Amino acid sequence: MVEVLRQGQDTFLTTRADTAINWARKYSMFLYPFVTACCGMEFMSVAGPRYDLDRFGCALPRFSPRQSDLLMVVGTITHRQAPILKKVYDQMAEPKWVVAFGACTCSGGPYNNYATVQGIDTIIPVDVYIPGCPPRPEAVLDGLIKLQARVQAEKVPASGRHRETEDLPLQVVEKPVA
Repeated sequence: MVEVLRQGQDTFLTTRADTAINWARKYSMFLYPFVTACCGMEFMSVAGPRYDLDRFGCALPRFSPRQSDLLMVVGTITHRQAPILKKVYDQMAEPKWVVAFGACTCSGGPYNNYATVQGIDTIIPVDVYIPGCPPRPEAVLDGLIKLQARVQAEKVPASGRHRETEDLPLQVVEKPVA
């Protein structure tokens, strides 16, 4: 909320620190894509100039999780990839947000078997789910708008906002290499 104060010829705008900080965070999300499967093609079309992710503040993907605050997990996650995804998430600085992109990422999709993680929320906390196989670009943009609304409404915490990922059960299937 912004208040406008006028005193003679001078005009002042006042706001709370939470509002100003969250407004800046909302439009400056540094994206780190974790792309593994066929939804990657749809991610490339969303990241292109036609849909212009720059309007939402997530234009250029970062090449290190330490430089990003938005992890977009795209595609199927296998049990062998689960520790890698968790490590990438843990390397991100606070505050951090996670978007599950596609049916396989959200719930395992059509792959209900021993090798596939049935939803990444068993590995890391997820803020926004974008369903679809693959999701349409409009659904991705809608998910980003919902994430921005969530970021705007957040209180600026003194420390990390997500619970520690050590609390989440990580099921890694150990198979002997033949």
